Amino acid sequence: MVRDELLRLRARAEAEAATLAQDLEALFLASRDSNADDEHDPEGATIGFERAQLTALLAGARKRIADVDDALRRVDAATYGVCERCGQPIGDERLAARPFARFCMACA
Repeated sequence: MVRDELLRLRARAEAEAATLAQDLEALFLASRDSNADDEHDPEGATIGFERAQLTALLAGARKRIADVDDALRRVDAATYGVCERCGQPIGDERLAARPFARFCMACA
């Protein structure tokens, strides 16, 4: 059951990362072919801001994939749900909110 939920989380993060990577690539292509002065455009966000935002979101999605992969390794090692710092069980509520948690609330 835990493994299935982690695999679902991973699939969602992978899909999000793929979409963000495509959006970022499209933004790069669009800005490369344009000579617009987006830094001085009074209308909305600049291309630089959009690029930074997409890059940060993509990094977050990739971090979630790595976190879930780490949690899956802990499931395989039978250490999932055990705090890496104090060795006590991680509370069910914390794991429900953050299934890839490595630390209990006291150690986090």
